Amino acid sequence: MKKSGMKKMMPGLWSALALMLLAPLAGAAQAWPDKPIRVVLAVPAGATPDVTARLVFPGLSQQLGQQLVADNRAGGGGIIGAEIASQAAPDGYTLFISSPGALTILPHLRKAPLPYDTLRDFAPISLISIGPFVLMVHPSLPAKNIGELIALAKAQPGKLNYASAGNGVANHLAGELFKQMTGTNIVHVPYKGAPQAVIDVVGGHMNMMFNSISPIVGHIKAGRVRVLGIASLQRSPQMPELPTISESGVPGFEAVNWFGMFAPAKTPKAIINRVNAALVKTIKTPELQAQFVSLGADPVGSSVEDFAAFVRRDMEKYAKIVKISGAKID
Repeated sequence: MKKSGMKKMMPGLWSALALMLLAPLAGAAQAWPDKPIRVVLAVPAGATPDVTARLVFPGLSQQLGQQLVADNRAGGGGIIGAEIASQAAPDGYTLFISSPGALTILPHLRKAPLPYDTLRDFAPISLISIGPFVLMVHPSLPAKNIGELIALAKAQPGKLNYASAGNGVANHLAGELFKQMTGTNIVHVPYKGAPQAVIDVVGGHMNMMFNSISPIVGHIKAGRVRVLGIASLQRSPQMPELPTISESGVPGFEAVNWFGMFAPAKTPKAIINRVNAALVKTIKTPELQAQFVSLGADPVGSSVEDFAAFVRRDMEKYAKIVKISGAKID
């Protein structure tokens, strides 16, 4: 055969070869899922991310036609679970539900490199929910709103304090962000977990704390703490009368705990899109929306692209907070 004839045939041959190589992958994506799907959770059973996961499991399982099995891998501040998920086969049979700790906070706090890279090793699927922090103070503090608190802190630099669940956790960095954006000097006191920190704010041993809504609803109703504002950009459906900190004199202030679903990087796009569609449909059901709100969380259900952009912004935000504050982990 003449060379000119071969040249004319080459594009067709390459196209046919490419289709042959891609056909098994396309077939696998279409057949997926044909067995149970593991969902790695970097927390023990009963922790908030675990509760969040089990809320969406029934609906998501029904949408996908397969059982979802929780694989709780606690330890290392979420590093163990994140590493396991990042190294799993990208075949759609391992998913990962995470909060910001292991993925967007720890990368900026550890001196030693993590065994995974958030942006390189994970494929975002959807933001599930956002749990905004509220800023609570002991009733003895003479501040009835955010403006009065800022004025009080500026008049007494270094005299007020705020509790957190520990160095480097989300509510610690929420406090540091508040200080940065308001130009105040408020002393951080870390605890080994949120429950004891809440107890000491309730008892008047600490002035204030950023905390999730659900665990302190009883204290709010009993008047044992006063809530000055919520740290989301929109008011919460659970407490619509509570102003946001952003609208109370700190424009753009946002400090939230979020939960999202990921897959290992290189998971086929067709599978990512199918899980996203199923998860978003599950989250949008009225029953599940009501369950999230009852827990003090705002259900979301986002596109793949929007969640990817959200994760990048969260990484950038915490990088700045950690750099300016000098926050360190224990």
